[in-house]
Amino acid sequence: MSVVTIHQAKTNLSRLIQQASEGEEVIIARGSKPVARLVPVGEVKGKRQPGSCKGKLQVGPEFFEPLPSNELSGWE
Repeated sequence: MSVVTIHQAKTNLSRLIQQASEGEEVIIARGSKPVARLVPVGEVKGKRQPGSCKGKLQVGPEFFEPLPSNELSGWE
């Protein structure tokens, strides 16, 4: 883990991003007080697939019942 000041971070941002992408945690400090942490994002998961939740979600019959009048009045 490295600790750098904001000025050092601005000057060496590319190098610090490279370090973070290699798994090293970089702390950015204002003076001696840590204010931010630069860490790798991690693996980007695959693309979303339409229909991937098919059969996993269910809607009960109460979903199709009319709303109570006090709830309906809020939509008018």
